[in-house]
Amino acid sequence: MLLITSVCSGGMAFHGLSFVHSICRPPSLLTSIKALTVAFPTINPRHRLLRRSPFDSAIRALASAAVSTASPVSQEGKVSAKAQWKAAIDFKWIRDNKDVIAANIMNRNSNANLNVVLDLYEKFLNLQKEVERLRAERNIVAEKMRGKIEASVRQALVQEGKNLKEKLASLEEDLVHLTDQLQQEAQCIPNITHPNVPIGGEESSVIRKMVGSPREFTFNIKDHLELGKELDLFDFDAAAEVSGSKFYYLKNEAVLLEMALINWAIAEVSKQGFKPLITPEIVRSSVVEKCGFQPRGQNTQIGVRTLHEAIQPGAFAISEKSPRPAEPKSNITDTSMLSFMVYSIENSDHCLIGTAEIPVGGIHMDSILLEADLPLKYVAYSHCFRTEAGAAGTASRGLYRVHQFSKVEMFIFCRPEDSNLYHEELIAIEEELFSSLGLHFKTLDMATGDLGAPAYRKFDVEAWMPGLGRFGEISSASNCTDYQSRRLGIRFRPSDASTILKKGKSGNQTPTQFVHTLNATACAIPRMIVCLLENFQEEDGSVVIPEPLRPYMGGLSVISPKAKRI
Repeated sequence: MLLITSVCSGGMAFHGLSFVHSICRPPSLLTSIKALTVAFPTINPRHRLLRRSPFDSAIRALASAAVSTASPVSQEGKVSAKAQWKAAIDFKWIRDNKDVIAANIMNRNSNANLNVVLDLYEKFLNLQKEVERLRAERNIVAEKMRGKIEASVRQALVQEGKNLKEKLASLEEDLVHLTDQLQQEAQCIPNITHPNVPIGGEESSVIRKMVGSPREFTFNIKDHLELGKELDLFDFDAAAEVSGSKFYYLKNEAVLLEMALINWAIAEVSKQGFKPLITPEIVRSSVVEKCGFQPRGQNTQIGVRTLHEAIQPGAFAISEKSPRPAEPKSNITDTSMLSFMVYSIENSDHCLIGTAEIPVGGIHMDSILLEADLPLKYVAYSHCFRTEAGAAGTASRGLYRVHQFSKVEMFIFCRPEDSNLYHEELIAIEEELFSSLGLHFKTLDMATGDLGAPAYRKFDVEAWMPGLGRFGEISSASNCTDYQSRRLGIRFRPSDASTILKKGKSGNQTPTQFVHTLNATACAIPRMIVCLLENFQEEDGSVVIPEPLRPYMGGLSVISPKAKRI
């Protein structure tokens, strides 16, 4: 059972199967807080998150489709070489479907170079054949040296074997480097695209559904920044001094509103069979890459450089002459490889997460799941950290685009044949959540040019924000098919005993398949606060709290202007 309540002690914690969200409120509010109980699905012991047996670890290592090697560490503890990993990419399929792949790369505005991949693959095949030929010759020489032979013949064979060994060692080293090059280039190729996805840029996206209508105001409306200032809900100026631009302090009822949105979203999504998680917010850069994001360049928490130096050097640097970081200037055109840019931690192989999709995607990394346990559904709470390079202007000011925020994310691991159905389920959950709050919004089938590299298809939700005078994105739902699982090494073993076995496999086990992964935003807190403040403002400057959130705010129904001090 899930218990969501409030005490004046601060913090968030799991206690068995109880999720306790604690925040400080005035005594008058505490007395009216209600406890909400939600039934959770039973957690299968096969998927314990905190402990794994040595046998489980061995199975995970043997099952890995994305092979990694540990980075050497110096005496100072600094990583001296980046970990290597290999995705289970079907290069033969790419070669046999090169025209389809080329069109997909063009439609998705990707910088992936298919010709380089095909050229490297051809070289790889030729070099692999040569290596195999030399290995066969070496074996023949070794076979000839068995038994009694003349000394001169043995000496000639020894020399021949030595020459073969040296040549083979050189070619094997070349093969390793060529394989790394091939992987690096091929990993830039975006996922294939659903046939119904519209082709073109964001403007070509198609509206799937329109919900509600804009509220008609009889007074001059304010944007969320004006409302926040008058209601004393956040402080951007102090945060700019402490952390830099695009950071903020939430205050007073805005704190209660954030906590209420988190609790409400987790509770509602949990009713649909999703298991709650609180994820790590620092992950290995290799996991970021395996999920389809590219933390390239010299990214640090202070100075940020991006893919192929897409952001000008020093654009985000802090200096004595510039106490606050300047807005990054971006010339990024490859939208397929980049949904956002992440912060990397200096002198380490770790990054701050830009979305809970990354740590949740990695929770079953290098695992073989059972078909009977699918789908696995998670609803995860985390903070998110994004450089948001290139974002500037009134359209993204205030809470709309910030460097740090809270988010509740949905994630599903499922069988390949089920992923389209679960994609529809995710967007339906989002629509139900936002409808229950009384928002006016539309859902869109996003065009190819707006898809991130992992997405096979993506639905966006844009809500009407009257203070901004436009629709703004508040959520998305993506079907990534096996793009991420081929990199993360997540497979499942079908339970159907009639499945045809692969050649050379044991007769008592069916072959594994890669799972499909899907992700969707249940609630991105800052943008939801923007929507609520701007849509439910009143003429007297107050803001009405939507009915579903009131139990999570101690029964508070209105945020009222503070009495002016004399």
